[in-house]
Amino acid sequence: MKRPEKQIMDEDMFQTILSESIVCRIGMCQDNVPYVVPMNFAYHDNALYLHAAREGKKLDMMAENPFVCFEMEYKTEVSPAPTSCGWSMKYYSIIGWGNASMVTDPEDKIKALNLLMDKYAGETNESYPDQVLNKVAIIKVEITEMTGKFSGYPKPSTCGSEND
Repeated sequence: MKRPEKQIMDEDMFQTILSESIVCRIGMCQDNVPYVVPMNFAYHDNALYLHAAREGKKLDMMAENPFVCFEMEYKTEVSPAPTSCGWSMKYYSIIGWGNASMVTDPEDKIKALNLLMDKYAGETNESYPDQVLNKVAIIKVEITEMTGKFSGYPKPSTCGSEND
């Protein structure tokens, strides 16, 4: 990292970013052409779970090359200044890499859907109709590496709660 003083080393801050970020951008590559797509996601046990349709460009790309990159940010806001050159951004962010695979077991799909529902709706279901399970694709990204960066906020070992 070019600016090591901005590197996040605090594990609690990583967990906060992973649990509180709303959108995860997934980067893929096929035939030397990059592709990035914003997605809903949930995090559990060092893996991201992504909800998708059962067909589409991202699934085709992941089938050919399952190695992906991801990015998410938390508490992003513009930091104005008296002069245009002084403007900045405040944020906590993660960039990471991992291997994507399809979740095919119905029970594992239900667990992943419940992680997503709990994150975005604050509720879960005990079951889902077979027609729903058959229509939805769940992608699991097993994280192999992550880096974190912050700017405009206190050092992450002293922050991370919603009250900051």
